[in-house]
Amino acid sequence: MTTSPCADGDRPSSAASNLWLIGGMILAAALFRALPSPEYRPPNMAPIGAMALFGGAAILDRRLALAIPLAAMLISDLFIGFDASRVWIYGSIALITLLGRTLQHSRRQPLAIVGGSLAASLLFFVVTNFGVWLMSGWYTHTPGELIRCYTMAIPFFHNTVGGDLLFCELLFGGLAWLESREAGVATVTIESDH
Repeated sequence: MTTSPCADGDRPSSAASNLWLIGGMILAAALFRALPSPEYRPPNMAPIGAMALFGGAAILDRRLALAIPLAAMLISDLFIGFDASRVWIYGSIALITLLGRTLQHSRRQPLAIVGGSLAASLLFFVVTNFGVWLMSGWYTHTPGELIRCYTMAIPFFHNTVGGDLLFCELLFGGLAWLESREAGVATVTIESDH
């Protein structure tokens, strides 16, 4: 594991404790997903895309970047339950995590984060609703029914976008704030020894 050097060279940042912090932030976001909807949160307003994007951007080790958001999803699914659609949700999480890796060098740039968040929302919408069309039995497998499936999901899309933007702000902003509190540390990055 490597850590970012301090500007004054006196004390290194603890990569292990930062990994726990980043993992904890992702887990907290996943637990929010387990809150019942609509009693505690609007339908589809969940931190799924944000936590995957953040994991990809904040954790340099590719295996950990994929494993932590997927594990957080698995934990929240223990409360929510599993069904056949989960394969599409987990697939979209993996793709969004890979998208987040493109933000590793721009994770403090608000426009890059907003763009990544919007792309994550769109990616989640496209992948998961394709899965609904393909596997739910609600639609016949024709192009017209695929369009109808996406059209039926549009009313929920604004909550997905809002949730991703909100949680991206909290996760990326929270990490930037914590990094700025560590005197002299330019960034916190996690790398594997491998």
